[in-house]
Order: sequence, then C-alpha cells, then structure tokens
Amino acid sequence: MTTRSFLILHGWQNHRPEDHWQHWLADRLTELGHKVVYPQLPDPDDPDLEVWLTELARHLDGLAAGSERVVVAHSLSVLLWLHAVARDLPGLAGVDRVLLVAPPSGSVLARYPEVEGFRLTGNLLERLDGRTLPHPTRLAAGDDDPYLPEGVQAAYGDLLGLTAELLPGAAHLDLDAGYGSWPSVLEWCLDGEAKLRVR
Repeated sequence: MTTRSFLILHGWQNHRPEDHWQHWLADRLTELGHKVVYPQLPDPDDPDLEVWLTELARHLDGLAAGSERVVVAHSLSVLLWLHAVARDLPGLAGVDRVLLVAPPSGSVLARYPEVEGFRLTGNLLERLDGRTLPHPTRLAAGDDDPYLPEGVQAAYGDLLGLTAELLPGAAHLDLDAGYGSWPSVLEWCLDGEAKLRVR
C-alpha cells in the first residue's frame, strides 16, 4: 500500500463535528492505515489569519517524510491555503497534491468582519497570478454555492489557472447540503485521478 500523509483543513465556524464529511474522511483514512492530521484551528468563530498561517506551517512540517503528502481544504481554509501560496510559506514545496473545496468568494467574505481579512486583495492577487501551485491542485465547488455568487471559475479558477470542477446541486458541500459523508473524496484521496462526484 502506498504510504500517504493527509492534512485536512476546516473552514469558518467549523468545530469539526463528527457528522461533517471531513471528520468522516479523517476516520476512513485512519482506518485504512494512513497518517491523518485534522487539527482544530484556533478560534474558528473569529479566526486570525496570521495565527492560522502559523498553525498551517506547523502542521505541514509534521507531515510524514517519505510519504505522499496530500492536503484537503474546505471553505475558509482554501483562502488560508492561497495566502500561504502567495507568501511561499515553508513546507508548501513538500506537498504532492491538493484539493480545494468550496472557497467563499471575496464579496461574501467582505460582509463578515470576522473573516474579511482572509480575502485576496491587491498585492496578494498579484503574487498569486502565475504562481506555481503544488501539482496537481484541484478546485471543486457546488454549482449553486450560496457563498460563491460569482461562480468558482470566475472567483478563483481563472486566477489560479485551474479548471474548476462543478458539482451539481452540492451547494457549499457542508452539513446543510447533506455532506456528512462523501465517498468520492475518499476515492480521490486514494487515487488522485479519481473523478469527484456529488454524494
């Protein structure tokens, strides 16, 4: 069996409920014998970008050497990841593949003071433009995500040079959308060529 090490990153107001697909995913991967880090990031209701970046660097450093290193980020942690890429955060070069799921758009983040600082603006956008992402990086979102009114391709795909994968009727891929389990994300974790499908 290929040895893999996973870092699973949650979003805003996510206290890692057991019913969430990320918790489900962490449990399944652990059962299969993979190393899984699924940290509770500090102050998820009122997150601080700098604190989260420090935590991300620490957890990246803890991914097992000699294994395939995989990152799965949902919602606000997609923005965390993009800030890390724009800043060349230590440890990024060691990541083998990344899945970015349902990032909220900047126009939505701007409405909430608690997370407004995670928006990509000005200089950060310039730094990201043309930046090499860990390869492969996949970007996926529901085609009806209420937190992505512009659509994921317009909001992030074009900027990152990625063709976003649209999941019909998946909304924000959260518990409200029924994503307590998500078998195809487990398939992708085990095989980076696997197609992402709705639950």
